[in-house]
Amino acid sequence: MPEATSNGASTLPPPPPPHPRPTPSNILIIGAGVFGLSTAHALTQDPSFACASITIIDRSPDAGVFPSPDASSIDSSRIIRADYADPSYAALASEAQAKWRQTSSSSCWGGEGRYTECGLLLAGDDGPLSTDDGSLTGIAYVKKSWVNALALAHKEGRPLSSVRVVNAPKYVAMVSGTGGAFADWGYLNQASGWADAEASMKWLYERVVATGRVAFVNGTVESLAVDEGAKRVTGAQLTDGTTLAADLVVAAAGAWTPSLIDLSTQAVATGQVLGYMDLTEDEQQRLEKIPVLLSLSTGVFVIPPRNRVLKVGRHSYGYTNPKPPSKPPLRASGPDGPAPPALVSQPHTHLDEAALSIPLEGEQALRESLRRIIPWPELPDRPFSRTRLCWYTDTATGDWLIDYHPYWDGLFIATGGSGHAFKFLPVIGEKVVDCIKQNPPQEFKEKWRWRADGNTGDYVVTKDGSRGGLHGLILDEEQQKKVQ
Repeated sequence: MPEATSNGASTLPPPPPPHPRPTPSNILIIGAGVFGLSTAHALTQDPSFACASITIIDRSPDAGVFPSPDASSIDSSRIIRADYADPSYAALASEAQAKWRQTSSSSCWGGEGRYTECGLLLAGDDGPLSTDDGSLTGIAYVKKSWVNALALAHKEGRPLSSVRVVNAPKYVAMVSGTGGAFADWGYLNQASGWADAEASMKWLYERVVATGRVAFVNGTVESLAVDEGAKRVTGAQLTDGTTLAADLVVAAAGAWTPSLIDLSTQAVATGQVLGYMDLTEDEQQRLEKIPVLLSLSTGVFVIPPRNRVLKVGRHSYGYTNPKPPSKPPLRASGPDGPAPPALVSQPHTHLDEAALSIPLEGEQALRESLRRIIPWPELPDRPFSRTRLCWYTDTATGDWLIDYHPYWDGLFIATGGSGHAFKFLPVIGEKVVDCIKQNPPQEFKEKWRWRADGNTGDYVVTKDGSRGGLHGLILDEEQQKKVQ
């Protein structure tokens, strides 16, 4: 039976100790997004898995298209930065950036325009450095990131002047390139930038296909196949009734993962707002050379436009979408453990509803921040050409979940991207494979582990200092406000 905490919430029993695991001969990866596709590629490059068959199944509705068009990684742009308050992630991002900066040919990660190093202005509003519960505020995150950015500049042999403090709104306005005094304090890191996310995923997919080692399957996993007596996951059951068998199942389904496995103490799917605005050619030329602009007090960011489209988004607590899953997720502590929750926050995308638009609350937040970031009278009220909900898999600390399931043999989990996994695409697969081999990076061994001692509240809230907006917003409730 689960134990009770002082506030009456149940906790899971401690997981059993790890044990040596044989090299699998048949690996099934659920999801062809950042975690899944990069893991597949890394497996093909690792001699330990030279004899293993590897299959990726993805919910993409279009035959031969991977990942699905509504995956969080399929987008015009993603911020590439080593600007982290946590030095471990800053160092890992620096490792990834070294590969993004390889742009000399189409065979390089950043080639063919996939990576642009335009700089990042990371900033926040003055205020306390911690909240009532001791977590970082946005301005505290910015200042810790600044320290780590300076250390990385020194380590990489770049001049410290490449990380430039901007210590007043009037200087933020000058450095932004837009005239927008959108924060009180920040810094410009010239060694950051952005990547074309969709093009990068297509490039990696083609590299994986070229290995000839990975089979790709279009299909939707409804549940995991299990041998309850052996407490073992044996494969995946699809919505069409098909079962795919495997010695090792790698659950890398992003925000869809909590619908398959009970992660209610560890991770939750949250919808984040994005807006896209058409520009004139003159506006494109005025904005294409600006740095990425990101306020960690509001979570709102602007990425330099390409092809006369400006993207503005918000890195926030997001919206949850609690719904009954088609089948109960796999019990967190084995067949005899507590039942998973009746409601699971599940992604709702334009593939589910073609006319889906972002809630009014999110649209208003984007426009309000856009007025501060780009204070041009012609922009803030211009209609968005399209909007989108991008679905994160959030953890309480923003750390990823990359670990074997402690109660079910044959199951490995690689998820919990928390809105900041894409930038690590060139290296994250290698780290996942190291964890599969039970040799995780020491600095992440604790951060990425399965947490039986996780959240005991109603749902997981990410409190790492990088989020804006309000927490506790329910998608259906906010969408109703839009139509009233």
